[in-house]
Amino acid sequence: MTSGRTGVVRITDVAALAGVSPGTASKALNDTGQLRAETRERVRRAAEQLGFTPDGRGRALSSGRSYTVGLITTDSSGRFSIPIMLGAEDALSAGEMALLLCDTRDDPVREQHYLRTLLARRVDGIIVTGRRTEPRAPIKVPIPVVYAFSSSTDPADASVVVDDHGGATSAVRHLQDIGRTAIAHVTGPQRHRSAVQRATAATAAAGSAFRGPVLYGEWSERWGRGAVDLLLRAHPDLDAVSCGSDQIARGVCERLRELGRRIPDDVAVTGYDNWDVMALACRPPLTTVDLELEELGRHAARMLLDAVAGRPHRGTVQMPTRLVARSSTLPD
Repeated sequence: MTSGRTGVVRITDVAALAGVSPGTASKALNDTGQLRAETRERVRRAAEQLGFTPDGRGRALSSGRSYTVGLITTDSSGRFSIPIMLGAEDALSAGEMALLLCDTRDDPVREQHYLRTLLARRVDGIIVTGRRTEPRAPIKVPIPVVYAFSSSTDPADASVVVDDHGGATSAVRHLQDIGRTAIAHVTGPQRHRSAVQRATAATAAAGSAFRGPVLYGEWSERWGRGAVDLLLRAHPDLDAVSCGSDQIARGVCERLRELGRRIPDDVAVTGYDNWDVMALACRPPLTTVDLELEELGRHAARMLLDAVAGRPHRGTVQMPTRLVARSSTLPD
């Protein structure tokens, strides 16, 4: 069904079919105003029947919103920000909102440029994320902001982070459940908050089974390979290695195989992140901790939507991880 010579369905056509005024039809389709549920549904059915496509500019003008959200990240590789973005888009799409991704490349000047650009575009809110879990300084803007993965240093700000303590604990508990009694931990740089948190949780969970000290190094396969030689010289009885990342764990597995150690029969190995490029390519495939970043992104977006609607959240929310068991701890 079309209207006039242009073939364009207008809001007046929808209103006429639904038996309401154009103003009521606009409110129903924009979820504004005080309307009865049956009126909104009647208007929506009419719009669907006519194939009506709302004018985004008109929607923005009538509601005072742009229906866009900015996502600012320092994670140029996308390793962490892309799953968070996908989750956020899931939550935002229900409200027909678009997301604008801005990569600052860890450059404060570039970040300020993007903030000015997003404000000029009148985005409804901003999600801030990055590749590290260290808390970051808050951004100062007159619109709602939610911090995801990297929390704000202001405890009053809304932040959503991964429960690294719970994740590392679950990996070591799994090793204990399969009967391992001599467990070491190899992780990344000691200056990284995530490395320290995971190591602290792993050693506490291992208790008397821990074979120390914690080995801090690089987030790399090379470091994983080198760490194995250090561990076996100090602890010949070693039967499990908990790693702070999948990259490290893959290197650990490579070196153990080179030395003739069977995985998991002689030594069981766990990773962290569930990065499929590493975890599934490892021989054998890695048991690892999934950060559930898409769910973290969905949660951050829902918090932002609440703030845009006038119901802001305060403080930090920790999201649970998930242990994914594979052949590096469970024999085939």
